[in-house]
Parts: sequence; C-alpha cells; structure tokens
Amino acid sequence: MRIPPALRRFTLILLQIGLIIGIWLLASWLSSHWLHGLPPGIVGIAMALVLLGLGLLRREWLADGAGWLLREMLLFFIPVTIAIIQYPSLMIEHGLAILGVIVASTACVMLATAFAVDLCWRLERRWRGKQEEQQP
Repeated sequence: MRIPPALRRFTLILLQIGLIIGIWLLASWLSSHWLHGLPPGIVGIAMALVLLGLGLLRREWLADGAGWLLREMLLFFIPVTIAIIQYPSLMIEHGLAILGVIVASTACVMLATAFAVDLCWRLERRWRGKQEEQQP
C-alpha cells in the first residue's frame, strides 16, 4: 500500500515535533532533578547542540517539525493577546513600562544573537584557514 505524500509529510512533521517535545521533557526533568539553577530551555538547547555536534541527532530529524512550530508560533501568543484585552487597566497603568521591557529585551536578544553569529563566523574562518594551511 502506497502512503500519499501529504500524509507522509504530516506524519514526519508530527514525529519531529514529538522528538522536540521529548528533548524538552528530558530537559525539564534534568532541570528539576539535577540542574536546579538552569532553566529547562537552556538545558534543552545545550542537549540538542551536544547531540547535533556528536552526530547522534541530525538536523534533518528536526528541521520540518521546528519549521512548522516557528511558522505557527503566532497561535501560541493568542492567549497573551486575549489576557491583555481582558485587563485594560493594567495596560493603562503599566503599558509604557511593559513596552519598554519588551523593546529592551528584544534588543538584548538581537545583540546577543549578532555577537554569537559573529563569533561563530570568525571561529569558522580561522578553522578553515588552518585546514588550508595543512593541505599540501
């Protein structure tokens, strides 16, 4: 029996999301039982990076599921929007402070990402230069 391509892709995406959730659950367990000072998100990212670096986890095993989650991320913010609408007095009283925190935290994330990408680019350039020097 031949599986239709759409069903095959849907199943693949579900399995990849399941793998991402599995990593998250393991990271949450590790964080609550052994690594009390670290948030589960950081533990999960570190686990995924180590597994990717060791070749035990391949990018292809997560790419479509992660892509779907990123595309549908807006759905996860709908409850926040509804909460803001339900409490207009909070927005009137603290709206500018909340906006300031959002803008500042976004800027911090963008700066940290820029520095991390720049560092990785420099390290890769240095690594490739050493490889070229070693070749006859």
